[in-house]
Amino acid sequence: MTSKKKSAIKDLPVFRKASMKDAKGIHSLVNTFARKDDMLPRSLNEIYENIRDFYVCTNSRSIIGTAALHLLWDDLAEIRSVSVSKNYQRRGIGKKLIRNCLNEAKKLGVSKVFALTYRAGYFKELGFNEIDKNSLPHKIWGECLKCHKFPDCDESAVLKKL
Repeated sequence: MTSKKKSAIKDLPVFRKASMKDAKGIHSLVNTFARKDDMLPRSLNEIYENIRDFYVCTNSRSIIGTAALHLLWDDLAEIRSVSVSKNYQRRGIGKKLIRNCLNEAKKLGVSKVFALTYRAGYFKELGFNEIDKNSLPHKIWGECLKCHKFPDCDESAVLKKL
């Protein structure tokens, strides 16, 4: 096998649950999008505390995508922090990360998964339906209090029943 082929194989994306060593890479990627107002920023401490929520996609050098499944109640979870490095977008990485979250939610017995997003159409492609944000339980709004746009949020809420 030529070194070019070995390099190409080595650079194939790998999808897996995050580990502690991924926290700084997740932090960097998520906050790249947060600085553009595409999502809420996450502190490094918050990522360490919630590392079990995260899935990552990596290449041989770095984290190129992430998504988290955050459990809120016995029947409700949120998909958050979906981000894919600019050079790897439009390759299905974000959708695969979301599907990993959905599969985990099913295994855990969660019946509804929602997201607050600026890209409702993206989630609709995965079977989510747009809903009124006010139909979500008050418990979810704790995160929103951290946002500089609160209470004038312009994100859409999407929900998928499993």
